[in-house]
Amino acid sequence: MLIERVFRSEDLPPADRFDSWRELVSQTHAPLELRSDHWADFRASQRVLDLGAVSVWPTTFQPLCFRRTPKLIRQPDPEGLHISLPLSGALRAVRGEEETVYGPDSLCVVDTSRPVDIHGGDDASLHTGVGLEVPKALLPLPRNQLDHAARLRLSAQEGFGSLLAQLLTQLARSTNSYQPSDGPRLGTVVVDLLSALIAHALDSDNSLPPETRQQALFLRIRAFVQGHLHDPQLRPPAIAAAHHISSNRHSGTPAASGRRCRPRHAGGVSGPVHPHCEGQKR
Repeated sequence: MLIERVFRSEDLPPADRFDSWRELVSQTHAPLELRSDHWADFRASQRVLDLGAVSVWPTTFQPLCFRRTPKLIRQPDPEGLHISLPLSGALRAVRGEEETVYGPDSLCVVDTSRPVDIHGGDDASLHTGVGLEVPKALLPLPRNQLDHAARLRLSAQEGFGSLLAQLLTQLARSTNSYQPSDGPRLGTVVVDLLSALIAHALDSDNSLPPETRQQALFLRIRAFVQGHLHDPQLRPPAIAAAHHISSNRHSGTPAASGRRCRPRHAGGVSGPVHPHCEGQKR
């Protein structure tokens, strides 16, 4: 199981819940102003998963507004990117005069260095989602590209966005199959996927270091193979065509000799992201 910290509002007296939640979110993400009509008896929960320099936090909370103001930004800025994946309910982001709504099919990007209002939940139900915190210094992208990241609307249903969403959802569901030492390795996978996702959205894949592009392509191919195990046409040419690469480059895929895959855990990401194949050369 990964190292995690757990917050449950019901563990506190009603009068202390909202202030405790505000302090916790400010520590997890960045200093924020929080407003909610439910402040007098606020209900929320959060698990903060330690992935080294990266953190993932599945959360559920009553409707509220998070505000990152210019005044707060002038205080020490953690210089990070926050990614929100809504699982139940929508998020509404207001950046200046622009307003964008994000649902379970999309990823919301927040730059701690830029003002934003995030409205989560509605009066009818709790909001459930997964947050991801990544220091910008870990992302191997030019600064001018990172400055545009918060304006992107990233899909959680295709490409690198789908892989990232799958991993975040898997971690939110359970981390029982992992050891604490797996945290930094998972953090590296998250950084590679997020870097590739942003670069692809900005049409600047070539700005990534070769090793990041290679790892991201590896993850996409592995996920594709496992998702098509029962397809009789799963052969190197089909895999190569799906990923726009030479079939010779991918001649060593698990599908080349009809080998079947099982999920891999040790040293990597389990499930659909990082399978290990029986009979593969070591």
